[in-house]
Amino acid sequence: MKRTTARAADKIALSAVTLCLAANAYGIPSQAFWTSVRRDHPYLLILLLLLVGTFGAFAPFESWSTRSLVDRSVTMKQRILSAFGKMLEMADAVDPPLDTGDLALHIWQRKRTLRHPLSGVLARAASYRMSTYPLNRMFSPQRGVGVVGMCWEKNHDVAFDVSPLSAELTTEAAFTEYVAEHGSASVMNLDWPQFLSFRHRTAIFASPIRNGRNRFVGCISVDASRGFAVLNRRALKEEIANLALAVGREEFECT
Repeated sequence: MKRTTARAADKIALSAVTLCLAANAYGIPSQAFWTSVRRDHPYLLILLLLLVGTFGAFAPFESWSTRSLVDRSVTMKQRILSAFGKMLEMADAVDPPLDTGDLALHIWQRKRTLRHPLSGVLARAASYRMSTYPLNRMFSPQRGVGVVGMCWEKNHDVAFDVSPLSAELTTEAAFTEYVAEHGSASVMNLDWPQFLSFRHRTAIFASPIRNGRNRFVGCISVDASRGFAVLNRRALKEEIANLALAVGREEFECT
């Protein structure tokens, strides 16, 4: 049970019990009805008072959900770190070796914002790498923008090798000409400033996270500064896809 659902259940139960006590006090639907109830079930009022105290003071459903969430979070963190460890082993084959902290795994969640109240944007829910450097750059793409945005738009796995573009498109004029000839999708629908900021991450992979109704709710991406040919393997893509399934089942509560 999600924490929000558990909190709602506590409030509904508390409201229902409080309404019963109020109905008894004011004789709703009739005083004869409550006189009959108290005669046949003399313990009922005491039980209602105990329930009011229990749900008002302890919120049992939410407390149970919180304890469950802690256990699930530990399990999910172990699952994520295990998958990330396997990806690091795959990255060992990149020559020359990637720097410590180069390979990064990001979990993105679709969220509505004031600027985009209907379609929303993708926001980082969590990031995993072996060091704090390099720092993540601010990026909350809309649908179709960047590899994660393209994953959202297509609703399936996306892999992109940026290295040829990074070597060729060194000026804004070259970038503009390339987009005019090949279309904006060829540069991940990024504008020139965005391309400048992210072209150093040349090997990028993304897999969608779907909810129980098979709707896109986010994605998982893995990126590195180089090594696309080595990382572009079925094993890596399966690891990302399986992790996306696990996060989708938990609805981002444990990331």
